[in-house]
Amino acid sequence: MKQWQQRERARDLLAKEVGYVRKPHGGRLRVALAFPNTYFVGMSNLGFQTMYRLLNAEEGIVCERVFLPPKSELAELRGAGASLVTIESQTPVADFDVFAFSVSFEWDYTNVVTLLRMAGLAPRAEARTHRDPLVVIGGAVTFVNPEPLAPFADVIAAGEGEALVPSLLRAFEAAEDREDLLRRLAAERGFYIPSFYDVRYMDDGRIEAFVPREGTGAPPVVKKAALKSTEAVDPPATVIFTPETEFGSRFLVEVVRGCANLCRFCWAGYNYLPVRAFPKERILELARQARPHSARAGLVSIALCDHPQIEEILTELVDMGYAISPASLRLDDITPTILDLLRKSGEKTITIAPEAGSDRMRKVINKTVTTEEILAAADLIFASGMENLKLYFMIGLPTETDEDLVAIRDLTLELKAIMLRHARGRGTIGQIVGSVNPLVPKPGTAYQWLPMEDERSIDRKIKRMRSLTSGIDNVYFNIKSERHSFYQALLSLGDRRVAAAIEIAERNGANWRAAVTEAGLDAAFYVFRDRSSDPVLPWDIIDGGMKESFFRSEFDKSLREEWTLPPKRHKENARLLPVLN
Repeated sequence: MKQWQQRERARDLLAKEVGYVRKPHGGRLRVALAFPNTYFVGMSNLGFQTMYRLLNAEEGIVCERVFLPPKSELAELRGAGASLVTIESQTPVADFDVFAFSVSFEWDYTNVVTLLRMAGLAPRAEARTHRDPLVVIGGAVTFVNPEPLAPFADVIAAGEGEALVPSLLRAFEAAEDREDLLRRLAAERGFYIPSFYDVRYMDDGRIEAFVPREGTGAPPVVKKAALKSTEAVDPPATVIFTPETEFGSRFLVEVVRGCANLCRFCWAGYNYLPVRAFPKERILELARQARPHSARAGLVSIALCDHPQIEEILTELVDMGYAISPASLRLDDITPTILDLLRKSGEKTITIAPEAGSDRMRKVINKTVTTEEILAAADLIFASGMENLKLYFMIGLPTETDEDLVAIRDLTLELKAIMLRHARGRGTIGQIVGSVNPLVPKPGTAYQWLPMEDERSIDRKIKRMRSLTSGIDNVYFNIKSERHSFYQALLSLGDRRVAAAIEIAERNGANWRAAVTEAGLDAAFYVFRDRSSDPVLPWDIIDGGMKESFFRSEFDKSLREEWTLPPKRHKENARLLPVLN
């Protein structure tokens, strides 16, 4: 594919869009904002669309988008040496002041390297010069563990975009040169400059310390940037509508940020605290503005019903004529009114996450709902006229036994019996779809010290689950492989030495086994090792707001099979939530 063909394709995409921004470049900070996957995937990502809106809302910034070319075009573009250009003005990325990445998934790490190469930039920050764009990497993964991407970034943006963008512009406007800019950003909350730190390792390979370099002004740890209040800001919502996306022209809007349930495995639950609801009036006003371009609304949140006015929001969205697709509903928040509103909007499927089959195991992971409550919720769901149920489960959890695997099957059968009982009266039978994933212990959670369960054990459990769930009419299970989870765990739990494997995997077509071998990495060191005695964890460079003592207490309670009830169900636990300062 020649350069002119790449530009023509960008113009074709623009012709199908509503809501993109074009600004003159002169006198403005020029930001090329990349989603390290295809346009089809990236334009369905609410975080990416939000960063585009926030950056362009600043008069002093012009932001344009760039994506990984489709697989059918990628090899040809790279072979031709075509330079990567933005969608809006088809300007080469290398001409911008900032090349910013919004990264949501570990599997996109290799695509970050691909896009850097296609832009004509050295992947490693140490090999770039002051004439190159400043490479800023942010997104959900930088909340959790920025270290595998650190060698590729001049700047890691750790936190929420609403709090980061003004600081970025302020530093650029005041800086005298590149080095001054980095020092100014290091002084701002949420900006981590990897080159300002030396990592000291112990003889056994564990991290001993992150040592700020003298004269940089870098803090010992970087505090996450977060929005203190949602009252004065618009909720993240779709700003560009196009049919060329994974979700079509769906209006996505974040309703509430954070979740107070404190499930011990959930990085998002901890990292987006405290719980903050966006103003009902702004959600509905954005929905009204979007209605000419979209007939379906996707409500994004970890805990949708934590919004105190969720029933009013749903009612007005239905009155606007929206079909509504909620994110996974928390079981203890399902009400007849909410289900009736969703059914009236045309929804036929509800997604819930029991996570485990037994009450014992749900106490281990702090999923504060019982089997009795799950079955009662299912009865409400199917009685409301809903036809289908999606379920999320995990295996490889601490203290798990074969009885817990059988309990997943048994719970599913009980849910199926409820579905059939309600289906008989309607004359139509829906289906239950279960998704089962091995636990990947995540940074910034109560399980951050845990090793992933060993390969043979997980493989045995996967085979057992397939045997238990096969041949059940109207029930379908999707069970993720151990190998997929193993390399996801490496990218999630690794330090900056893992960057070498990312570079090699980008070059060899994502053959991770070969990449790890060539890089000389001991993957088991990162994935299958207990980290409870490590003096420093790779992600400790970012202060996410939760204290280590709290995580250790939660881990101990996990082994004792004790719940920590959320404030909604036990007000005394409100003191457990972090305060942003």
